[in-house]
Amino acid sequence: MTIEILKSKIHNVTVTGADLNYIGSITIDEDLMDAAGLLEHEKVQVLNRNNGERLETYVITGRRGSGDICLNGPAARRMSVGDVVIIMAYAHLTTEEAGSFKPLIIFPDTATNKLV
Repeated sequence: MTIEILKSKIHNVTVTGADLNYIGSITIDEDLMDAAGLLEHEKVQVLNRNNGERLETYVITGRRGSGDICLNGPAARRMSVGDVVIIMAYAHLTTEEAGSFKPLIIFPDTATNKLV
C-alpha cells in the first residue's frame, strides 16, 4: 500500500504574472524549483491565500533569479497578480518510506519571491 504525502512546498510567494492565452501551467523561478525539489512538468497544487481558490496544474521552468510565479491558461482566471500562493507537490510512498520522509519546504521572501 502507498499513501500520498507532501513532497515539496513553496510557502507564500506572490503571483507576478497571469497569462490567460498561454496553454496552461504555472511558471516558477528555477531557483525556487531547485530549492523545493520540483521538476519541470511535475504536477502541483496551488492554493491562493487571497481568495481561497485551489487548483492543480504542472510546472514550467521560469528564468533563474527572476522571482517569477506566473499562472497560465485557465488558472490565470483564478489567481491575480499580487495574490499570495502556496505551491505543493506530493509523492506516493509506502507507509514505511513515509515514516522517515521529510518534505522540502521553503519560505521565500514574499515581497521578492527570492530565497532568504
